[in-house]
Amino acid sequence: MKIDGSVALVTGANRGLGRAFARELLARGAAKVYGAARDPSTVTEPGVEPVALDITDAAKVEEVAGRYADVDLLVNNAGVSKYSQFIGAPDLSAARQEMETNYFGTLGMCRAFAPGLKANGGGAIVNMLSVASFYGSPFLSSYAASKSAEWSLTNSIRIELSRQGTLVVGVHAGYIDTDMTAEIDAPKSTPETVAQQTFTAVEADEVEVLTDQRTRDVKAWLPHDHELVYPSVQESWEAATRA
Repeated sequence: MKIDGSVALVTGANRGLGRAFARELLARGAAKVYGAARDPSTVTEPGVEPVALDITDAAKVEEVAGRYADVDLLVNNAGVSKYSQFIGAPDLSAARQEMETNYFGTLGMCRAFAPGLKANGGGAIVNMLSVASFYGSPFLSSYAASKSAEWSLTNSIRIELSRQGTLVVGVHAGYIDTDMTAEIDAPKSTPETVAQQTFTAVEADEVEVLTDQRTRDVKAWLPHDHELVYPSVQESWEAATRA
């Protein structure tokens, strides 16, 4: 898909990766970029038109899709991570919030915008996923489950929308240097690098982006994940929870 001259909507565009996505789209010649956030006053990137949107509000999603019918590039970036365990969490509230946002919110956006994308020639959908799509870990149990579900919906929607000419791109990344990972001491990609790789892939009609070496390694290890992935997760968990 050609980004120059396109009309894009980016969710979670008020900070971090979403802001980098919006900035990169403008740099590549997008004719218009809508930046969606719960509080549109926080969308301050020059050249980006703020849009009020909570992707967990189905009625609002439908309203926005109807109002911004010129969109031919949808970037589903909005997401939440509660770093919650399955058994150790006090209740299911974190798991429900992550699934409502990362899975159902993304699904609702894809459903609402698909007819408009078709009317505009097909266009593209970008879903921001994670290396955690590929494996589970008690450090972020319910987040990983929601991203795995979002990965599955991305692959299914790609097939459903292929006939209307819509490119569906899944972007997997490890830690990115944003507010969400501010307390984590680990190697991180910059939001700008992720945005650049993402839209290079869109312009090349590629369906998957693996943005860093760890993500590429974990994807390659999936046929042998119980030998190559989970032992180190177990070791880290034991060290962190040892009395």
